[in-house]
Amino acid sequence: MSECESTGCGCSASPRILPKTQDAHAAESAIYRIENMDCPTEEALIRGKLAGLPGVVGLDFNLMQRTLAVRHTLASLTSVEQGLAAIGMHAVRADTEPAGQTTRLGIAKMDCPTEEALIRNKLATMAGVADLDFNLMQRTLNVRHAEHVLPGVLSALQALGFEAQVLDAANAAPTAFAPTQTATNWWPLGISLAAALAAETVYWLHGGNHWSVMVLALVAIFTGGLSTYKKGWIALKNRNLNMNALMSIAVTGAMLIGHWPEAAMVMVLFALAEVIEAKSLDRARNAIRGLLDLTPEQASVQQPDQSWREVDAKQVAIGSRVRVKPGERIALDGQVLEGRSTVNQAPITGESLPVEKAPGDPVFAGTINESGAFEYRVTAVASNSTLARIIHAVEAAQGSRAPTQRFVDQFARWYTPIVFGVAITIALVPPLVMGAAWLDWIYSALVLLVVACPCALVISTPVSIVSGLAAAARHGILIKGGAYLEEGRKLRWLALDKTGTITHGKPAQTDFIPWGSALPAEAHSIAASLAARSDHPVSKAIVQTAGAEGIALREVADFTALPGRGVRGRVDGVAYHLGNHRLLDELGHCAPELEQRVMTLEAEGKTVVMLVGAEGVQALVAVADTIKDTSRNAVAELHALGIQTMMLTGDNPHTASAIAKQAGIDRAQGNLLPDDKQREVEQLAQNGKVGMVGDGINDAPALARADIGFAMGAAGTDTAIETADVALMDDDLRKIPTFVRLSRATGQVLMQNIVLALGIKVVFLVLTFAGHATMWMAVFADMGASLLVVGNGLRLLRR
Repeated sequence: MSECESTGCGCSASPRILPKTQDAHAAESAIYRIENMDCPTEEALIRGKLAGLPGVVGLDFNLMQRTLAVRHTLASLTSVEQGLAAIGMHAVRADTEPAGQTTRLGIAKMDCPTEEALIRNKLATMAGVADLDFNLMQRTLNVRHAEHVLPGVLSALQALGFEAQVLDAANAAPTAFAPTQTATNWWPLGISLAAALAAETVYWLHGGNHWSVMVLALVAIFTGGLSTYKKGWIALKNRNLNMNALMSIAVTGAMLIGHWPEAAMVMVLFALAEVIEAKSLDRARNAIRGLLDLTPEQASVQQPDQSWREVDAKQVAIGSRVRVKPGERIALDGQVLEGRSTVNQAPITGESLPVEKAPGDPVFAGTINESGAFEYRVTAVASNSTLARIIHAVEAAQGSRAPTQRFVDQFARWYTPIVFGVAITIALVPPLVMGAAWLDWIYSALVLLVVACPCALVISTPVSIVSGLAAAARHGILIKGGAYLEEGRKLRWLALDKTGTITHGKPAQTDFIPWGSALPAEAHSIAASLAARSDHPVSKAIVQTAGAEGIALREVADFTALPGRGVRGRVDGVAYHLGNHRLLDELGHCAPELEQRVMTLEAEGKTVVMLVGAEGVQALVAVADTIKDTSRNAVAELHALGIQTMMLTGDNPHTASAIAKQAGIDRAQGNLLPDDKQREVEQLAQNGKVGMVGDGINDAPALARADIGFAMGAAGTDTAIETADVALMDDDLRKIPTFVRLSRATGQVLMQNIVLALGIKVVFLVLTFAGHATMWMAVFADMGASLLVVGNGLRLLRR
């Protein structure tokens, strides 16, 4: 049994310890950052190219960080770098670059992947810029760069039409950045819409183009679409075919071939749809930020003169004494010093029922004090509270690309240029080859340009992922990236630690059996008195039960601890022993009937100690780490979802089997060391995706090896929040079935959005070739699809 499990300590999840292989030779390591290494397919390509090179000992990939560690015995890495270049991988040594610095920028107008591509193309080639890390949903960009390069980066962004705000130039830690949301100026859009409608009306009244139609159309285009033209020109200058560039080309082409009213209406509809789409995206973008409103800005803090004063929560130092009245929100993390109350912790842990709080208990910022008043000592500043760390962690997770998102981004990278080429072909080939009418086919090509941009497709995945992450956080489930949210639906096995995960982690007395002629009350009192002198977990459980039952303790003389066996002492002048089966053997008091009773209790997963007096055994006391009621329910829900369960523990096989049977777990393995747990998880992984649930240091290797590592009881624990793939903010295993259901729902929404976005494109491609599509219909289709997928993704917030 590991130390954690034998003592029942509530260790939080430890840092992920990744397994490393050792080579017999003194191999060196070189780390490469490969920007275009996104998925396992590319990993397999690189592995196939480099694994057979002489001198290459091992390859360690990190797809999320896009890094490759090459362990080698080579004098020169030329062959490795040439091999990477030969398969199109853009590799840069990451362990030889100057450290430089990382600056976090807030870019208020960076909304979609087309703008990310524009910025990436501009900055990636700048000298001194080492790495770019985008978070579109939070509109932030981390730039790793050499010194003195930042002004050039800001100038380049300004040249692209983006105003950047420096948020953190020290370490790019996640911050609660929320770009100022300026109110939408509806007047230009209103004028543009009125002018476009007037142009259509005049066109129909005159039966064709009139000088007034052209004037009204120009007014509509330049009042509603001037920003589109500016963005489009910047994109074209940087050889980027984004939606603004395509729309500018389409509208300009429509004017050149005489479709003035339609050109005006297309630009107005596009501008209106962009505003609506931005408002919809803001809802997803700010979903997790709603948690910020949970924390009050002021706290009632005790002053040096013992008076109380309202102080800005951001200014309150660790160790300060804070008072909370009934009905108030708690402003900072802390530990109760005086008073009792019930606190609604749902914003942090997702618990549906209020939690009793007494002196010594922790409280969290953003939770609600429901009944009594109490005072607490601050244990974390406002910027490092549990709630702040949750927000920071989810924001960081929003920036990581899920597998579906990486696929969609790569698809979009090729899709737009291909469709643009098809549009040029449609405009030229029929008139030149078949003698068809030029204006008709040019018009069809312009329609195709309007539907060419894959905005709906590329925006569908991040909105859905962010909505899923925010919904999980509201239920006390902290998911550290979209990849884990997607992988959750594929889980086939879940391995679980026992102590503190399935059980409470604290032994409790389950049976007290008088033996022989002993009086029950007297035997219980003597056993509790001996146990009170020991700090062993089993002894503490016996004393706790005695106290709850009002059993008086007696004086113990000549007390002696017997390591590995028990204790002895004199009570009322009589010598007694309290210990395990080994001690009983030494004292020579074993008997068949007694042995049978002990074996029966141990088969139930209980630890048995015996009180031995001058007349022999007087009582048997059984202690067990009891199962949480929520564990049984969670296992049943997992089985209903088609996920098999296995318990991994350091306890003896009898205990493991008994606990597993009580909890309904499929399989159990006992007497496992941390490395043994890791090997068991590896074997399970051969049969599908596997998750591992644990709360102790001894679980770290297995957590690292699992496809998804779940940390139990992460509330208030820095390590668990920062290192686990999924952190359950309380000790309720039922959150794992909730996570799986949310993952499956997210997968369904992602698939629906992809089918919807691509389906609408296909329909309009057919209509375009058939000559039945118009430009304004194409705008409705393209922007309508974007709004539909955003709305569909936002449904996850309601789960």
